[in-house]
Amino acid sequence: MPDESKNPSATGAFLSDVATLRQRAREHIEEGAITPGYGSDAKAVCQVLNDALATEIVCVLRYKRHYFMAQGIHSESVKEEFLQHAGEEQAHADEIAQRIVQLGGEPDFDPAGLASRSRSEYMAGTALRDMIREDLVAERIAIETYREIVEWLRGRDPTTRRIVEEILAKEEEHAEDMATLLANIPD
Repeated sequence: MPDESKNPSATGAFLSDVATLRQRAREHIEEGAITPGYGSDAKAVCQVLNDALATEIVCVLRYKRHYFMAQGIHSESVKEEFLQHAGEEQAHADEIAQRIVQLGGEPDFDPAGLASRSRSEYMAGTALRDMIREDLVAERIAIETYREIVEWLRGRDPTTRRIVEEILAKEEEHAEDMATLLANIPD
């Protein structure tokens, strides 16, 4: 009779036996975080993440422009919000770039292709209300994009999915901030 203590499904265990786990960890070590249990196509995930990276960078640039260009009686508090969001979008870009590297890819920071890879647009805006509106549109685009990525990764890459879920939550917060500002800025 076979030794069922070595079969995780027979015992209800959630991990392979130690010897198997150690053996699998030593196989293909040049692949870093990509173990045999990785359930997705790392190259495809890196491509999707590079598009998300481009989107985040475009958002950083737009928020920075809006920070410097915002003028008027209502601009000071709005400027601070723009600056805070620019920093948070930069942090998202950094997280995404780091995950691309962990998956064996290369983050694409080439400025020549940023606008074409980004889901959001770089809309400069001139009036404070227009700037807020464009940032709200961009946040809504990011929200939909990240929701799609979360669903696409379901059951295949829990680490990337968790990273994207955390970014999604922050983008939802940004959208709420922009909607509140928009409601409080006179036409």
